[in-house]
Amino acid sequence: MVPSLEGSPDALFPDFPKGPLHAYRARASFSWKELSLFLEGEDTLRFKKTVFSALESDPLFARSHGTHLSLEKYRELNFLRCRRIFEYEFLSVEDMFRSPLKMLAFTHCLGMYDWSLAAKYFLHTMAFGSAIYNSGSERHFEYIQKVFSMEIFGCFALTEVSHGSNTKAIRTTAHYDSATEEFIIHSPDFEAAKFWVGNMGKTATHAVVFAQLYLPGGQCHGLHSFVVQIRDPKTLLPMPGVMVGDMGKKLGQNGLDNGFAMFHQVRIPRQNLLNRAGDVTPDGTYLSPFQDARQRFGASLGSLSVGRVSIMCMAVANLQLAVSIALRFSATRRQFGPTQEEEIPVLEYQLQQWRLLPYLAAAYALHYFSKSLFLDLAELQRGLLGGDRSARQAEFGHEIHALASAGKPLASWTAQQGIQECREACGGHGYLAMNRLGVLRDDNDPNCTYEGDNNVLLQQTSNYLLGLLARWDQGGARLQSPLKTVDFLEAYPDILGQRFTGSSFADCLDSAVPLAAYKWLVCYLLRESYQKLNQEKRSGSNDFEARNNCQVYYCRSLALAFMELTVVQRFHEYTHQPGVPPSLRPVLGRLSALYALWSLSRHTAVLYQGGYFSGPQAGKVVESAILTLCSQLKDDAVALVDVIAPPDFVLDSPIGRADGELYKNLWGAVLQESSVLERGSWWAEFSHNKPVLGSLKPKL
Repeated sequence: MVPSLEGSPDALFPDFPKGPLHAYRARASFSWKELSLFLEGEDTLRFKKTVFSALESDPLFARSHGTHLSLEKYRELNFLRCRRIFEYEFLSVEDMFRSPLKMLAFTHCLGMYDWSLAAKYFLHTMAFGSAIYNSGSERHFEYIQKVFSMEIFGCFALTEVSHGSNTKAIRTTAHYDSATEEFIIHSPDFEAAKFWVGNMGKTATHAVVFAQLYLPGGQCHGLHSFVVQIRDPKTLLPMPGVMVGDMGKKLGQNGLDNGFAMFHQVRIPRQNLLNRAGDVTPDGTYLSPFQDARQRFGASLGSLSVGRVSIMCMAVANLQLAVSIALRFSATRRQFGPTQEEEIPVLEYQLQQWRLLPYLAAAYALHYFSKSLFLDLAELQRGLLGGDRSARQAEFGHEIHALASAGKPLASWTAQQGIQECREACGGHGYLAMNRLGVLRDDNDPNCTYEGDNNVLLQQTSNYLLGLLARWDQGGARLQSPLKTVDFLEAYPDILGQRFTGSSFADCLDSAVPLAAYKWLVCYLLRESYQKLNQEKRSGSNDFEARNNCQVYYCRSLALAFMELTVVQRFHEYTHQPGVPPSLRPVLGRLSALYALWSLSRHTAVLYQGGYFSGPQAGKVVESAILTLCSQLKDDAVALVDVIAPPDFVLDSPIGRADGELYKNLWGAVLQESSVLERGSWWAEFSHNKPVLGSLKPKL
């Protein structure tokens, strides 16, 4: 067990060494230490520092610079590190389920070190453990203790070879045998094999398996989850009837063993059915607290929202790492200048500011939003576990599902684009693997795919919004929701009549202006999508065809705009609340306005198309405001990075180190890499046996 850190708040913030970054830090308009305390709180900061310090002081977590591990060795090392994390007891069972912010902070800590380790740990504890806790009952809680003692190792098996997003079409079956009081888990063919399951490749002993539940009479009650043992915990050999294996090397996160499994008439006890959404009595009678099959299906997949919100947090952490590296590099990399004798940092160039600072603002806005949505999700889960079956609870669940379904695409795509921009903004040095931007890009990439393809998920959000408008249009239902994310739609007709009134860039320097524009944009896209859908139906298309023909330019844009509005709204309210210290209000207000305007600027064509913008001045005002905010935030950029960047050991990027000694750090890392490679390398062997350079003479 690792000791916790003690001492005054100042001990959390050792001063940075004076060096090339000192000039920017001295020019900052705020105290980075004060902002850190405001955003995170002392308890969270102390916890994160405890975790980071433990990793850095433990030889098992030493960075293997220049040493290229084989796939097998990397996965073995990752498992050993995961086991050590449990030995440290950073999180208790109670923390996991009752302290969401502490768990979220821990996710960031492990992920910023290595997403393979974070994924392995949280697939075991959260995906597997939380699925049991949230979908099971007291008879299953024995598994929770075994999860944290690592007596068993778990995975979450939903996706199959032939089905991912279409979960209703999952083909694994669970037939109940009342004579033996057992379920028979079976894969009808290889297309029904569980696939892409993290931890299943090498180490998982148990899986939460999703299968279609059949009773003896042949009636199917839809998708349910079961605890299935797939390996012997002592030998890791497959259990009888289970074929399980590793999928091999991926584009990223190769410390995580993704695997596959097929089941041939595998019998499990009746009690292994996770029975919160539905249960089967010994004689084969089906029982469920949900009378509506759609509600039951939604409850059985409730853990997917946990996964999607967690992926949002992962993507945000990747973006934070990337902008930290790129902005520290930009503040110390000098190229050209007003005279031949004077070179200036590339951060002084407007183009570099425009490329990077909006992503810094996005990292702040999305971090706050993902954290607040995680707390909302925790509230939803408490209601479900407490047996709340109220109409509000059901509507709360629909709203969370809609937000998670669009939040994951927005966060993962923003991180994907931002990491690439950061890589390019660091020039050739950004292409060196040791500087980590390539690793971040590859590790972030699956966030766009797993737990639901981004483009498919957006349809869940647009369907939610279209359903609200249809009920309002047909029967006058209120356009309201528990989290109030759609309450502005109550003024839907009036908002559509509004027009942009800003006459100068100064009018846009507060996020209230783009916020009003976003509300109009969502109302406009909602109206256009609703009309397009009805037009398709009137022309003879069935519901499936009509919705399919409404995605491009309509529903997809609607879902993203609604999600961006929700992030902008929450971050605006957070940065303008009375509790913000006066010394932090200017910088937080600029971050809020920059994220809002930059995001809104991507919809300029639609704003003109729908008539909200008119004349060239409107677009120019927004562009001018974005550049003005970038200029205003330029001197604060390094201090803003100091707030979100982890210690150098965790950041693990020579060009992004906190001392700002760009060239010394880069040159030292290159020499270290070179010396490791040369020992026993092909070059050493080749040059030992042959006069290498002298023999390479051209033939005339």
